[in-house]
Amino acid sequence: MLKDAAMTTAGPFVFPGATRMADVFVSYSRRDKARVVPLVAAIEANGLSVWWDPEIIPGQEFDRQIGAELEVAAAVVVVWTPTSVESRWVRGEAREAAERGILVPVRFDAAHLPIDLRVIHTIDLDDSAMDAGNPKVQELLRALSGLIARRQLTRAGNGRTEAAPIAAAPAPNRIAMCVLPFTNMSGDPAQDFFSDGITEDIITELSRWRFLAVRSRSASFRYRGAAVDMKLVARELNVRFIVEGSVRRVAERIRITAQLIDAETGDHIWAEKFDRESADVLTMQDQVVRTIVGTLVGRVQVSHVEQARRNRPASAAAYEYVLRANALPWDDPAGAAEATRLLKEAIEIEPDYGMAHALLAVLRSAEWREETDGDNCKLDEAYALAKRAVELDENESTCFSMLAQVCMLRHSFDLAQQHARRAVEINPTNQWNMADMGIIQLYLGKPEEALVWFKHAKEIDAYFDQPWYWRAFGQALMSLKRYDEALAMLEHVSGRHYRVAALSAACHARLGDMDQARANAAACVAMKPGFSTRHFMTREPYKNPADAAHLAESLLMAGLPP
Repeated sequence: MLKDAAMTTAGPFVFPGATRMADVFVSYSRRDKARVVPLVAAIEANGLSVWWDPEIIPGQEFDRQIGAELEVAAAVVVVWTPTSVESRWVRGEAREAAERGILVPVRFDAAHLPIDLRVIHTIDLDDSAMDAGNPKVQELLRALSGLIARRQLTRAGNGRTEAAPIAAAPAPNRIAMCVLPFTNMSGDPAQDFFSDGITEDIITELSRWRFLAVRSRSASFRYRGAAVDMKLVARELNVRFIVEGSVRRVAERIRITAQLIDAETGDHIWAEKFDRESADVLTMQDQVVRTIVGTLVGRVQVSHVEQARRNRPASAAAYEYVLRANALPWDDPAGAAEATRLLKEAIEIEPDYGMAHALLAVLRSAEWREETDGDNCKLDEAYALAKRAVELDENESTCFSMLAQVCMLRHSFDLAQQHARRAVEINPTNQWNMADMGIIQLYLGKPEEALVWFKHAKEIDAYFDQPWYWRAFGQALMSLKRYDEALAMLEHVSGRHYRVAALSAACHARLGDMDQARANAAACVAMKPGFSTRHFMTREPYKNPADAAHLAESLLMAGLPP
């Protein structure tokens, strides 16, 4: 029986008992099958194998089959239509592919994309022109060929088939655990942000305990929306304990269920339901954390839990606004504008909410970087917000990390280093803090040290894949004149941004590939019509003038406007 009329389906007929793993996995709504047929034909005509719409064998574990094919695919084509965007199966597979860096989305009928996937470049297709000679279809085929070639190179370099990354072993005497994404049981996909936010906060709170080695959000969220084998999860993430649960929100009441599983034995150590008014959601989160900590280490006292946790807002509404804001794509202007509105609302409701101040500071500093005049009002506002965040919540590492970034933009390098170090001291297992420290080292003129911090972020979280991370990684390599490696890092960025195009153009120019340099320079100017090298460099806070001069010269070599 099919679970969802808008489910993903897949591929050429597979004889019972045979195993066939294809290059390309196609995710789409079954109702759109007629329009997907010519698309699959075009892909197969290009010599690529496709898994889509298999013969369903009665009794077959279809979820597992889909999962196996999705896991080994080199590329995932998601076909967005007004029908498929409503499918949680299609959205889930799109998110997994995006996290792995293998998503190639296409769209029909100007479908309204899921908000967290709008930042990824999407190819608009037309039913009337689906032959392989169509420029849009050619763009799709180039993208697929590039991903497949990348996998082949990786396999050739390894001399073996790729396997799922395994989390590093925890330090001695630390209890390894993960928190799987809590299931949204509200019947409203728009409430996914809430159950995801609850999960993320439980991960954050548990990570504060040094005797717990808690796997990161991105490591856990790869299992989102899928039926999982707990022992398989434990092996892949190298954990002993697993937390799972669900969130049901009906009117003004919230029910959170949570259970702790010993993955070695399969035993459920405890399970509990928390049923409260919406206003008590923060109290429920604290109860979940206290119960887990108290169960794993019986000697831990409640007073210690209270001492270790960050300052929480008194208002559930303010907390929800921050969750909503954090779930939006900030690289997208509309997403950033909405996030700004929500954070301002949160601060108006709860003026002492440190995290809201810190996140709004980041958005204000990003606005300043995009402005074309010499006004520093937005940067000054960002600094005031970030300072206030630290004053309000001295136990939240993110507040210090954001203050460090704003200080760097103000060329207060000593303060930037000081605050970044404090962030790492508070939470040394936070990959974001490691990457932020790398950015500080980059602009301090210590690119080799920056690389160490960037690599450390990946060691903590093998699935860490933020666009700004790869951009900064590439920029550090550029400072070391390792342009080929820099390009490889920049190619990890999903979607296109004028800053990435500018840096790529500079690398190609230094390598003598002027055709590619000019193409990337043109793409940069198309995305940012008022681009000028001079203004761009005023937003690049290099401490060492020689580093700034090197980048400016590289941009001009590529033909970017002075």
